[in-house]
Amino acid sequence: KSHSLVIITIILAVLAECCSTAVNDLVYIIDGSWSVGYGDFDKAKNWLVNVTSGFDVSALYSQVAVVQYSDTPRLEIPLGLHQSAQELIEAIQAIRYLGGNTQTGRAIKFAVNHVFTSSQRGDTVKNRIAVVVTDGKSQDDVVDASEEARAQGIIMFAVGVGSEITNSELMAIANKPSSDYVLYAEDYTNIDRIRDSMKQKLCEESVCPTRIPVASRDEKGFELILGMKIHEKAKKIQGSLGSETAYLLNKGMDITEKTRDIFPEGLPPSYVFVATVRLKGAASREKFHLWRVLSKDKQVQVAVVLHGQEESVTFATTTAEDGEQRITFNAQDIQKLFDESWHQLKILVRPSRAIFYVDDKEIQGINLEPVVPIYINGKTQISKRYSSEATVPIEIQKLRLYCDPLQSERETACEIYSVVRLHVLP
Repeated sequence: KSHSLVIITIILAVLAECCSTAVNDLVYIIDGSWSVGYGDFDKAKNWLVNVTSGFDVSALYSQVAVVQYSDTPRLEIPLGLHQSAQELIEAIQAIRYLGGNTQTGRAIKFAVNHVFTSSQRGDTVKNRIAVVVTDGKSQDDVVDASEEARAQGIIMFAVGVGSEITNSELMAIANKPSSDYVLYAEDYTNIDRIRDSMKQKLCEESVCPTRIPVASRDEKGFELILGMKIHEKAKKIQGSLGSETAYLLNKGMDITEKTRDIFPEGLPPSYVFVATVRLKGAASREKFHLWRVLSKDKQVQVAVVLHGQEESVTFATTTAEDGEQRITFNAQDIQKLFDESWHQLKILVRPSRAIFYVDDKEIQGINLEPVVPIYINGKTQISKRYSSEATVPIEIQKLRLYCDPLQSERETACEIYSVVRLHVLP
């Protein structure tokens, strides 16, 4: 069970990387029963200290509590007590091993009634998140305690470790759908996989609270047509199909909003940018930012650049070493974007790679240097001439950013006539 504590160290580490500015109350509920053992418990504390040294702990951002449980829960680290990473490290080092049986339901109830309620930040907390880690079956009932937690708006994750876990118990603990809130680890030889999965899920929860209605499910993400107020500022026009509505952006229009109003917690580590556009006339030959996020000093944080004359698409994002990095997609099939017809472009962005699609077809993938979080004190803009505030006139039908990278597989371009025709032809 010492490996359960390793999962907690991974959670803290990834949260520091991608969601350090999120305003969260985080409570980790960890197993301290006899099967852990003193030696492994001490090792787990050391691992926890190592990753917590880089964690952004403050009254403004995330605050962390730790509950260790066995027969009874014990509050090891209260919410809000420590206002720096160093203070938190010292508290972790002081945790003493409990030993005993496994009363998971009791621990969840304790966290709900005594830990989350102790937060002094009130309505300023964006998310209240609990992560329950277990590698065995609880000796008490977890259903009622977990239902009460969710009823109070607490987001419940369950991490099951090893072969002794009970799937139904994990599903009873966690939010739904279980595919989003339950994680399994058969062993610990592939910690990176667990790390990446937890990183994305926690950051989605912190950064992407809104939902976009898509088919039979709602996807976490940002509906930029609404967020950027394009539906209010631009003229409605006929879209790619009779059933589709699009918008005409003209030169006298300024599609600019404060980034903190669009991406209040920044961007997730992985996401899918989707745009359905038509570039007519001069726009098909322009070099312009279809989407860009600028810092307060007007430096590019992230952007998608279309270059009609070169028939290329450039994705720009942040990097730790040089501030900004750019990768350019210029494969032959990109040319169709500039033929003055409707097309959908899609960029799947992962921490180390970006993949470009046109009309559902994967065109090109290029590696990225490590990306650092964006600043939200600047502005976000749509359809701006390169290095200028002038608006490039384009027609736009869809503009979304999905937080789940798997949406790149589910999102289709069937609103494009040529794509529909390909799908219906034998």
